[in-house]
Amino acid sequence: MPRKTLATKDPTAVERANLLNMAKLSIKGLIESALSFGRTLDSDYPPLQQFFVVMEHCLKHGLKVRKSFLSYNKTIWGPLELVEKLYPEAEEIGASVRDLPGLKTPLGRARAWLRLALMQKKMADYLRCLIIQRDLLSEFYEYHALMMEEEGAVIVGLLVGLNVIDANLCVKGEDLDSQVGVIDFSMYLKNEEDIGNKERNVQIAAILDQKNYVEELNRQLNTTVSSLHSRVESLEKSNTKLIEELAIAKNNIIKLQEENHQLRSENKLILMKTQQHLEVTKVDVETELQTYKHSRQGLDEMYNEARRQLRDESQLRQDVENELAVQVSMKHEIELAMKLLEKDIHEKQDTLIGLRQQLEEVKAINIEMYQKLQGSEDGLKEKNEIIARLEEKTHKITAAMRQLEQRLQQAEKAQMEAEDEDEKYLQECLSKSDSLQKQISQKEKQLVQLETDLKIEKEWRQTLQEDLQKEKDALYHLRNETQQIISLKKEFLNLQEENQQLKKIYHEQEQALQELGNKLSE
Repeated sequence: MPRKTLATKDPTAVERANLLNMAKLSIKGLIESALSFGRTLDSDYPPLQQFFVVMEHCLKHGLKVRKSFLSYNKTIWGPLELVEKLYPEAEEIGASVRDLPGLKTPLGRARAWLRLALMQKKMADYLRCLIIQRDLLSEFYEYHALMMEEEGAVIVGLLVGLNVIDANLCVKGEDLDSQVGVIDFSMYLKNEEDIGNKERNVQIAAILDQKNYVEELNRQLNTTVSSLHSRVESLEKSNTKLIEELAIAKNNIIKLQEENHQLRSENKLILMKTQQHLEVTKVDVETELQTYKHSRQGLDEMYNEARRQLRDESQLRQDVENELAVQVSMKHEIELAMKLLEKDIHEKQDTLIGLRQQLEEVKAINIEMYQKLQGSEDGLKEKNEIIARLEEKTHKITAAMRQLEQRLQQAEKAQMEAEDEDEKYLQECLSKSDSLQKQISQKEKQLVQLETDLKIEKEWRQTLQEDLQKEKDALYHLRNETQQIISLKKEFLNLQEENQQLKKIYHEQEQALQELGNKLSE
């Protein structure tokens, strides 16, 4: 039955199990030997070399063959180069591997990459990123490869333990391209002699570790003793400083208390003065308010009277303006009458001219008639009558002309008198309006003075309120200072308690040091 089961097992699964076991042995042996070795590992260290060979075999398992024009390519540099895209911190390793001058093959670059990842202590992190992205790994590995199965995840988990090891590997000088990766199984096969030698080596190492531990303990005790001495000295210095600060603080507290008492007494005096001042100011303000009210009533009455006078004067002014308008209309009517008279005069002058012409004609006729009178006396008599009538008419016309001239003179005199009266009335109105404007300006000045007095009183009140606020702030600051003094007292008491506790700790440590000294002497 067991033979049949062995025959039925998948050879790739067996390969994966063998590689997993070899990885376990190599990682375990490397960690144990490195811890017993007790220093950083070099590239010549055999267990480290075998670890890299085993890791190379694990990464090569199930790699797909990539055909090119010249040959078949089967290297582990492709999946390792993919780590840069998945893990940004791996870009530095990739760049440094590509910059190495001695490396010519992809396999050599992959070996250098593994060594640098071990030195960075991030090999497990880088390979974990690869294992998670199986879709990308499927381009490089077959489906049955170790990196595609659970064994790869186990190996990555084992690689986390290598973070304990410190390795210092020189990659530049090594010929990584031509190295032959063969696993040396003799390192992992154990004989009885080797087991006995190992047990002896373990016992010797344990004794040496105990010796080193005792020496380190002694050193630590010496350092603790010196540190305790220095601490004691510093504590004594700090204690003296604290005592001095305490004395200074006490003096400050006494001074602050005295200042507080003085400030309180001054504050009381200020409060008394302010209260008295406030009472006096209240009385003054009340009296001033009463006087202001009385003066305001008088001003209101004066203002009302002035308003009445203004109204009366405005009515008078309107009446005067109306009278002026009437006189102006009368003047226009007189001017029109004058124009009509001038027209009548011109017409009458025209008639006089016509009459003169007629007279001349009559004279001519008279001359002719006189010439004819000699012929007939009857004609002369008639003509004498006509001449008498004409003379009467001329006398009447001249009398009418004189009357018209007299009327013109009277109208001109009346116009002159009316103009003089208009000018006098206008001057009187202007003088009255000027006096009224002066009175109004005086009253406006009085109002402005009263407003300024009110503003001054308001500002005085505001200053008094600000002084009161300042005194309240000073009281608040004094209260805060007293609270700070109380807090300083509390801190001083806490410091005293801490000082006592430090003294107790110091005495206890001294007793412990004495006991340790006695034990060390034994």
